[in-house]
Amino acid sequence: MDARIAALLDQGQSVWQDDISRDMIRSGEIQKIIDTGIRGLTSNPSIFEKAIATGTAYDEDVKRLAREGKSAAEIFQTLAVKDIQDTCDLFLPVYTASNGTDGFVSIEVSPGAARDAARTRTEARELWKAVNRPNVMIKIPGTVEGSPVIEEMIAEGININVTLLFSIDAYDRVARAYVNGLERRKAAGHAIDRVASVASFFVSRVDSLVDKLLDEAGANPDLKGKAAVANAQLAYERFGEIFSGPKWDALAASGAQVQRPLWASTSVKNPAYRDVLYVEELVGPHTVNTMPRPTIAAFIDHGVAARTIDADLPAAKHLMNEIASAGIDMAKVTAQLEEEGIASFVKSFDTLLAGVEGKRAAMAS
Repeated sequence: MDARIAALLDQGQSVWQDDISRDMIRSGEIQKIIDTGIRGLTSNPSIFEKAIATGTAYDEDVKRLAREGKSAAEIFQTLAVKDIQDTCDLFLPVYTASNGTDGFVSIEVSPGAARDAARTRTEARELWKAVNRPNVMIKIPGTVEGSPVIEEMIAEGININVTLLFSIDAYDRVARAYVNGLERRKAAGHAIDRVASVASFFVSRVDSLVDKLLDEAGANPDLKGKAAVANAQLAYERFGEIFSGPKWDALAASGAQVQRPLWASTSVKNPAYRDVLYVEELVGPHTVNTMPRPTIAAFIDHGVAARTIDADLPAAKHLMNEIASAGIDMAKVTAQLEEEGIASFVKSFDTLLAGVEGKRAAMAS
């Protein structure tokens, strides 16, 4: 295991990789990252778009499935499920050794379902059944519409990666949905010790938008590059409040796991900022940081692992007050980011299906 990755683990933080492709599975690269200490993997439509539509590793399967009369959407799901199954199998030893707290691989419901509870519910169950692995997580957007579905899926024993979280209010809502789901499952007489969830709180996109708004407002430039970390730190404070006290203790006594905050979108968008900013400033117990490969490589090269997530919460609150005083409405910022995130994933998914359709049509003929 890499020494810096091990140092993060010593602080209670797991590193997951935000990338997957069939080439990585076949070449042994996934096994290599596991040996490095990476303890999980996430995927999204953008990642699969690059892997399937623009590469050649999937061409033979696309040809076979096209000749079977499968649609582009059916072909994509078949290919994605197979990749997730194979990757789950590689991470299964991590899952077993960690008693079901790590070793997860995530696959997402269709981005177009983000505002459709019924569709989200159906797709989550279908993906859970199709992958059929104990260490798969189904990604569901943490929208208002998705939150009741998250509670239902947890009650059914389905592992959930709640994605596209930007605001503390949204985080609070989905964390409480997780707790409620566990309570429902326990009340029904089912075990809750192997039900797992993470809440994916997006980071760098917050700074990208807030920095732009600060520039437009002519605000103090010293405020730039700090909102994302402060926002995440205050979400972690809320995590501590939700996962403590009599209500949570009763679930923990039955083996319940906390729903760990997962820091997503942790690659730095502004080259003026330290390339491991969103790793080093968000280290703490019961957290996950999911990183793209360049960020993992940068942290292994020069990252510092020390507990920072709750080192100075008063400073984080003061910073957010200063941003508000500059005229920046964080509620509007996070609402905009949620809509943009959904739109971005929908666009990637549509592009992916168009690419698969092009290959399907060509190979079917």
